[in-house]
Amino acid sequence: MMIKSWMVIGIVVFVVGLASNLIVPGDIRWFNRLQRPRWLTFERAIPLIWTVIFICGAWSAVIVWETAPGTQETWLRMGLYLLLEIVTMSYTSVMCKVRSLKVGTIIGGTGAILSVILALTVLQVSEPAALLLLPYILWSPIGTYTTWAMIELNPADI
Repeated sequence: MMIKSWMVIGIVVFVVGLASNLIVPGDIRWFNRLQRPRWLTFERAIPLIWTVIFICGAWSAVIVWETAPGTQETWLRMGLYLLLEIVTMSYTSVMCKVRSLKVGTIIGGTGAILSVILALTVLQVSEPAALLLLPYILWSPIGTYTTWAMIELNPADI
């Protein structure tokens, strides 16, 4: 039985997600005590939103892989997908570890920029795969802006 590309991509997404969620309770307490903007009424939906975004990203990667499996260009694109996931997943753990909203804002902004770069390279291969990256492209600036807005409310945690 041959392993399917969607299985490999799914396992990679899952393993990176697990590896990056090694956060100690003190770091989570720091994050939970931060003041949030009044307009942040959707915080409980954020895990679901990111789950959808990661599913769309993984589906996009499968499409790109299946379009031209094993080519150098495809491997480079897979590297960009992986880099984007690592940056995205490092947001919470790194920001909480160093206890800095500024670091979180920088990581969030980096993810937003990488997602656009990835979508532009993926668009050369598959329009549907690029469209599946739109949820990330649209949501990432919202999360980054939210983190940036929290700096003013938590000046000791810059």
